[in-house]
Amino acid sequence: MPDKKNYWTQQRPDGKWESKREGATRASKVTDTQSDAWAHSREKATETKGEAFLKGRDGKIRERNTYGKDPYPPKG
Repeated sequence: MPDKKNYWTQQRPDGKWESKREGATRASKVTDTQSDAWAHSREKATETKGEAFLKGRDGKIRERNTYGKDPYPPKG
């Protein structure tokens, strides 16, 4: 089940970068650069107290930031 508070940044087949809410069919923002799309995803995840995920060109998660209550806080 998708968590609608989370936002994903990934490259599209046309070479542009998109910021997309988890579970959405359309991108919330499409940009020419990865940094612009990543900034938008972090901003939206901050507003919803969710997580922002950054996928690299290879499809693997390169970075993720949690902006709400972290489900697994480190001890100590």
